[in-house]
This record gives sequence, C-alpha cells and structure tokens, in this order.
Amino acid sequence: MDPIYLMNSLWVMLGAILVIFMLGGFILLEAGSTRMKNAGHIAGKTIFTFGLASLVFWAVGFGFIFGDNANFLVGLSHFFYSGYELEGMSLSSSVFFIFQLAFAGIAITIALGGFAERAKLSVYLVFTILFSALVYPVVAHWIWGGGWLAEHGKQDFAGSTVVHLTGAMAALAATILLKPRIGKYNKDGSANNIYGHNQVYTALGVLILWVGWFGFNAGSTVSVDNGFFGFVALNTNLAAGAGAVAALIISWMVLGKSDVPTMLNGALAGLVAITASCAFVDTWAAVVIGFVAGILVFYSVRFFEKRKIDDPIFALSVHGAAGVWGTLSTGFFATPELATVGLPGLFYGGGFTQLGVQFMGVAVSGAYAFVVSFIILAVAKKVMNGLRVSEEEEIMGLDISEHGSYGYPEAFVAKEDNKLSS
Repeated sequence: MDPIYLMNSLWVMLGAILVIFMLGGFILLEAGSTRMKNAGHIAGKTIFTFGLASLVFWAVGFGFIFGDNANFLVGLSHFFYSGYELEGMSLSSSVFFIFQLAFAGIAITIALGGFAERAKLSVYLVFTILFSALVYPVVAHWIWGGGWLAEHGKQDFAGSTVVHLTGAMAALAATILLKPRIGKYNKDGSANNIYGHNQVYTALGVLILWVGWFGFNAGSTVSVDNGFFGFVALNTNLAAGAGAVAALIISWMVLGKSDVPTMLNGALAGLVAITASCAFVDTWAAVVIGFVAGILVFYSVRFFEKRKIDDPIFALSVHGAAGVWGTLSTGFFATPELATVGLPGLFYGGGFTQLGVQFMGVAVSGAYAFVVSFIILAVAKKVMNGLRVSEEEEIMGLDISEHGSYGYPEAFVAKEDNKLSS
C-alpha cells in the first residue's frame, strides 16, 4: 500500500480526534460560563447531541455534502455510508468521513450555545436532527462539496463560514425565539451580568479548544505532502495569540481592568477568524486577522447585549462576528502563491473580485442558516408547546428539572440539608 496514503490517513485521523476532543473544551467553556445549577445538563446534552448528530450525518449529512448527482442545494448519494472507498481520495475514505463528521458535531455544538440555561431538552433533540440534516450539510455542500459557491471560488479553508457562522446564525435564531434568561434585563432595558460559575473551567476549555484547533485547521490539509500543515498550524497559533492580546488590551483601555472572559473570547475569536484564511495568507496577515478579531469580539458582545439578545456563551460574537471577519479577510490578504482556491486578495493586486465572492458567501450562507433555523424553531415552538422550560424550572436549574440530579450534588444537597436542619 502507498505509504503516502497511510500517512495521510493517520494524519487526518489524528485531526479528527483533536476536533472531536474540542467537545471537551466546549463542555468546560459553556459550563464555566454559565451557572452551577445547569452544569450537569450542559455536559450531558453536549455528549448526547454529538451522538445524535453523528447518526444523522451518517444517514444523510455526508451524502448531502459530498454526494454525486447534486442539485442546486445538495448531493444525492453516499447516504448511510458503509465504509467503501470514494474515488479520487489520497487517504482512507472512512477516515475522511470521521473527520467531516467531527466538523458537523462542532457546528451543532456552537448552535446549541444559544439555547443555554433555558431550553427544553426535547428541543435540543429535535433541533439537532433537523440542523444536522437541513442546515449544516447544505452550506457545507455549497462551499466544500463542489456546490455553487465553490464554483465561484469561495475561500473557506477550514470553516469560518461553514462551521462557525452557520452555527452562530442558528444560535441567533434560538436566542431571539427563546427570549432572555430570567433576570438578565431590567424593566428600563439595562442589562445585569449573569456570571459564569467557574472561570478556571472556562480558561481550560479555551486551552483545549486552542489545541484542538490544530486538528481543525492543520488537519484540513488532509495531506502530509510538503509538510504544509505546519504552516497552517503556525498561522493558527499566531492568530489565536494576537486575538487574546488584542482583547486584553482593549478591555484594559475601555474598562480600566484586564477582563479575563474578554481575553478568553479574544483567543477564540482569533482562532475562528483564521480558520477561513489559515492556508491562504502570510504569517504577518494571520497576526493582523487575529488582532482585529480580538477587538471585534469585545465590541460585538456589547452590541448584542444592548439589543437585548441574551447570548450566554457569546456564540454570536466569537463564532458569528469573528466568522464573518475571518471569511472576508481572505478577500484582503490571500496571496497569489497561496490562493489555491479563488483569486488573490485586494492587497495583492486581485482587486475586489475575491472580496465580493467572500461577501456573497457570508451573506447567503448566513441568511440560509438563520432563516431555516428560525423556521425549524418557530414550528417547534408551536408543536411542542414552547421552547423554554417553565419559570420555576429555570430558576431551580436544568440539572434537577430536566435530569433529576445535580451536576454538583454535594453543593446543592448540602444547602438543602442546611435548610431542613434550620
């Protein structure tokens, strides 16, 4: 067997493992950014929804993205994929399937962040199935599966649009329909801070995501040829570092304190932004892209909060705003040597053509993800007698109301015992 085939397969399998392990980062990030009474629920639903999304991706998602006989929206073959080899692959097709499945799992995890601390578990189930079948695969086919945006030369190497913006727009639909959490806004419209219960969890979650991103971006080379994955990893790390530094500086300047959650969001925003361009831009541009993303996420969080859009884990800013910027950035910074897809960017003599393609891709993909997600949730709201748990259940926390047990049983049981003894 061809040794390059084996090495490619091993490399992409490692990438898939790293991307799937990012779910651990999301568990810690989301649980740490929300309240203790919902931590077990957040951890459990992340595992459950990834398992469910995996089955949907196996049944129809992979075929809709990469299937032959495509129509305007999706491909129409490779359903219920059974491990057979696909034509034109320089690695194991089964490994490629697992790698792509991992991306679908991350997209739904981002989307479900907009549901945090107030949605019924049954809504997670229904939305995961329909998002994984009707939303993510369509956008992925347009850009990665040879669809119409790919034909226009849309640049999105590892998914600033396909994964992050798609997930964020679904999260936006959810936050609008679910309404803010109890106590988030006062009658005069001012916002209250609902602090996460464990900043250390949040930081550890970000670190796990940072490491996992090397599978996300560098793994998307799907090849060990020429060691190019190392360059992609370098750009990824530089952008993350620049995002963290920029967010810390801007929070220090504006707030008078170096806000830790803002710094963490800046690192993630840098990672999201470089995801589209990591293979198309020089290292100096990766630093600029990450730095701008770190500043952008700071102001984006405040933009959404002022409009009474309650986004508990900042999915709209970290994955949405930074995803848009990252996608557009290739239209400025893609070099003639690295632009293996599409054209060079504006700053390299390519004019506005590629920037226009990038803008079109963001606008159409974002609109599709938002509209279809909104319709799914609006129908579910009617059919399922609402999307939210009751006010009483929300106040007591989803750990106990949805699952009958606490994520931190010693802490809560101790409080109940103290009440009884007094």
